[in-house]
Amino acid sequence: MTWSEMQPLLEQACTETLVMVGWSTLIAVVGGLPLGILLVLTDKGGLLQNTVVNKVIGQIVNVGRSMPFIILMVALMNFTRWITGTTIGSEAAIVPLAIGGIPFFARLVETAVREVDGGLVEAVQSMGGNTWTIVRKVLVPESLPSLIASTTTTIIALIGYSAMAGTVGGGGLGDLAVRYGYQRFETGLMWITVAILAVVISVIQFAGDYAARSLHRRGARSGPGPKLRLLKAKEPDAAGVGKAA
Repeated sequence: MTWSEMQPLLEQACTETLVMVGWSTLIAVVGGLPLGILLVLTDKGGLLQNTVVNKVIGQIVNVGRSMPFIILMVALMNFTRWITGTTIGSEAAIVPLAIGGIPFFARLVETAVREVDGGLVEAVQSMGGNTWTIVRKVLVPESLPSLIASTTTTIIALIGYSAMAGTVGGGGLGDLAVRYGYQRFETGLMWITVAILAVVISVIQFAGDYAARSLHRRGARSGPGPKLRLLKAKEPDAAGVGKAA
């Protein structure tokens, strides 16, 4: 197979992979972020401590993470057909990709949020901040570098899932590698597909690491700003009490 024959196939496969991974990542982040934060808030000692809710959510996440993606695709065929009208193609593959990515990202979010300094949470609580304020002003901003790294890990995992989806007609680079590289013995095309996947993953990993490091350095240079501001906000009250005495 010549390059002129390979090029349109590679362009179409790359576009399909980009669409699958892009939409599934967006859905995974939108669904997994609140789920991961809720796992922290409802845990023992959390702001919304609720053992029953925490265990139910945790069990759902565990089941979603433990299921192999191929089995998940088969199990969701009827649901996928109901959503998209088909079980074949890149659009159909988005459904199991997104559902598989949500619990994966939720656990990473839970780990990232647990690393936030509890002193900041207590300081906001002492000033009358409610749960939503703590989540919006402390938990998410302070864990942002870790959340960026978690998103990068999720994107790379979904690229691997999308290649796996190609083996059962999901489209994309995985489908191209199987149909031409394996079934038609086009070894050159298969290795080009592997190289493209390797380059894409390396670029995404580099970009994610760079963004996470940049946010971390910026936070380190600015120091514990929220904490200091909260403490400074308390100083006039203390001074006022001293004058009154």
